[in-house]
Amino acid sequence: MQPKPIFLIIEDNLIDQLVITQLLKKVLEIDQIVIANNGKEGIEWLTTQKKNQSLIILLDIQMPIMNGFEFLDAFEKLNKEIRKEIQIYVLSSTLDPDELEHISKNDNVTGFLNKPFPIEEFKRKFT
Repeated sequence: MQPKPIFLIIEDNLIDQLVITQLLKKVLEIDQIVIANNGKEGIEWLTTQKKNQSLIILLDIQMPIMNGFEFLDAFEKLNKEIRKEIQIYVLSSTLDPDELEHISKNDNVTGFLNKPFPIEEFKRKFT
């Protein structure tokens, strides 16, 4: 059986962090969850903590310090060894057509999920 991936939640809203964490634990039985409050913390975690394990990133777009688009730009510049075995799901409530197009055209983005976190929809993709 393949080990479960680590989840990196890059989200500045504390309530969303809590809800997403609890849903992942209860519905998908995920026990390795890391929280980053913005894209800068997410990049720092990737460059210092990520090992060669499978990783799923749930990425918010609107955040202070480094937003989701800035994170995706910085992610693209990371060493390929760091970027391997990573799936990025943008988790956002944006309805802005330009932002949605930007997300859909990014090769590093696996998928887009509307907030609030649609755990059942995600579970179907994940399993």
